[in-house]
Amino acid sequence: MKNLPKIVLGFDFGMKRIGVAIGQTVTQTARPLDTLPAKEGLPNWEALSKLINKWLPDALVVGIPLNMDGTDQPISDKARQFARQLSQHFQLPVHEMDERLTTKAARENLFAEGGYKALQDGQVDRVAAQLILQNWLAENK
Repeated sequence: MKNLPKIVLGFDFGMKRIGVAIGQTVTQTARPLDTLPAKEGLPNWEALSKLINKWLPDALVVGIPLNMDGTDQPISDKARQFARQLSQHFQLPVHEMDERLTTKAARENLFAEGGYKALQDGQVDRVAAQLILQNWLAENK
C-alpha cells in the first residue's frame, strides 16, 4: 500500500458553489461535508480555513471538469487555479482528479433517494465532492 494521507478533503469546484467532502484512506470511504458559497469561483477563504482547521486533513483533492473526450472545459483552468490556491493557502498536498459525470451521478443518486426536494440546498455539490473523493481513494489504494 502506498504511503497515503489518512484524512482527505475533496472539492467539487464551481463558480457559485464549492462542494466539500471528507474521506479517509484507512476505510477508503468518503461522505458529503458542506457546500461553500463562491463568488465567480473565489471561495470564502475564512469558511474554508475553518473546515481545514476543524478536520486537519493530510491532503486535498480537487475535481477537474473535463469533456467526455478528456479535453479541458472553459472551467477546467479555474479549477486548477483553485487547486493551486489551496496549496498556497494551506501548505498541503493537493491532488487533481478527473470529475467527469460526478455531478450527473450526484443528481441521480440524490433524486433516487428523495426526489426533487433532495436536489436543493447545495446537496448536489457535496455529493459530487464525495464521488470525486471516492474515485480518488479507489485509484490510490
